[in-house]
Amino acid sequence: MNDNTKQEDYIDIMQMLNALWKKLWIIVLSTVVGGAVFLFFTIFFITPLYESSAMLYVNNSSLDVGSTKIDLSDLNASKGLVDTYSVILNSRGTLEQVIELTGVDYSYETLKGMISTQTVNETEVFQVTVTSTDPNEAELIANTIVKVLPKRIDTIMDGSAVKIVDYAIVPETRVSPSYQSNALKGALLGAVICCAVIVIKELLDTTIHDEDYLLNHYPNVPLLIVVPIVREDGE
Repeated sequence: MNDNTKQEDYIDIMQMLNALWKKLWIIVLSTVVGGAVFLFFTIFFITPLYESSAMLYVNNSSLDVGSTKIDLSDLNASKGLVDTYSVILNSRGTLEQVIELTGVDYSYETLKGMISTQTVNETEVFQVTVTSTDPNEAELIANTIVKVLPKRIDTIMDGSAVKIVDYAIVPETRVSPSYQSNALKGALLGAVICCAVIVIKELLDTTIHDEDYLLNHYPNVPLLIVVPIVREDGE
């Protein structure tokens, strides 16, 4: 009984593979169509985003730059200031100055969502990145931030300073969406859906097409007779 069950399961799997092989051209067509649809949607309906970044150096004024002996605690203090400066950067007072100087039509909350900060390789340098649908706007906002932030910090904190390492430049390429990635996802989805439809139709098909179907599905039942197909031309 177990042998027969295993045999039937094996034959069913082969049947599914055979059904997929017979419909290979449909699967290929669905793959191409799926990729084309996703690519078309990405190009014409998804707005590209651009990123522009500037880098700032966090300086703890207690460090003696001319000295060859630097206290490790001073370095750690400078690194710790990065988080504090990020909070000041994202404060309403700072960003409202940026909005006023750039003339962009954004609310404080919207502009805050466009800005991200991170340390560079765990050093005292941190990076300010602005994401926008307009590459020139992204560069303008980023450079305005690095101009406003040092003065803003100087009025709030004592014993610390920020120096500009690199100004932002106008990005030449978008960061999203990825045409290649989205087209690949569409192609994969098209192939998966097509294969699923073919397999489901094959599982639901209980029609006896030929004697091989009976021999494969009912190996223990003898086949007594086969009714031939009679064509109208007499062949």
